[in-house]
Amino acid sequence: MDAALEHCRVITRSRARNFYYGLKLLPEPRRSALYAIYAWMRRADDIIDDALTPHDARRDLDHFTTLTKDSFEQGIFTSDPMWMAFAETARTFNLKPAPFLDMIQGQLADLEERTIETTEDLFTYCRQVASTVGLVCIEIWGYDDPAATDLAVDRGIAFQLTNILRDVKEDVQLGRCYLPAQQLREAGIAADDLVQWRPSDRCEAIITGWIDIARDHYERSAPLDGMIDAACRPTLWAMTTIYRELLDRIARDPRRVVDDRRIRLNALHKTSIAFKAKWMARSGSSSR
Repeated sequence: MDAALEHCRVITRSRARNFYYGLKLLPEPRRSALYAIYAWMRRADDIIDDALTPHDARRDLDHFTTLTKDSFEQGIFTSDPMWMAFAETARTFNLKPAPFLDMIQGQLADLEERTIETTEDLFTYCRQVASTVGLVCIEIWGYDDPAATDLAVDRGIAFQLTNILRDVKEDVQLGRCYLPAQQLREAGIAADDLVQWRPSDRCEAIITGWIDIARDHYERSAPLDGMIDAACRPTLWAMTTIYRELLDRIARDPRRVVDDRRIRLNALHKTSIAFKAKWMARSGSSSR
């Protein structure tokens, strides 16, 4: 099991980028538990990204769903380190399968290239692929107020909207657009126009509108920071700070979402955030 958890840590370090800086601040065994959860999510993403055909992806995702259910119902009898670590984490923290199955539904939506038609469609997608992660995280971190579950949903929406805004150009080039088609039609533009940033005033209005919605979800979920176990608050603070700073960079120049260079924080900046969070953890300082 130690080797299985280490396998998940290596995956998280190499591929989680923004999340790893916060997760490594967690005390054990919660740190390794989140590494296992991330490795599970990465495996699901890779099924979609690496499959040669949609048929192959759907077949592999069906098998992945079966193994996920088995992890909760009877445990996994396999030498695959990811499944070993995932099943142990589910057992240790008494996790429920619903959020994980909802995440898989979000993966299926990407596979089927479902159009995000309305604003509610976008929120549904955000809840499937991101709010579910928040709900799992707080179960592992621990919380002292039932309101934490709704706030975790809002924080997940804020994170996913930040991702969607940052990746507008990349997603459209892959044949996907997560901004509501209805909204684009009402503005008289198509997804390709957005990538070309024409007309600029309409494109900017759409992006800044979603920036405001994302910021609102960060603000409304702010009480969550004080509800989770104190030992885990620096992690949530670090992760949220990284994503909010990404959103702030977009807000300073909305046109950057269609530039060739992806908006990101450099490793030094993220490391400085992690160091501040580490100091907070050691001193018992509040992030608020």
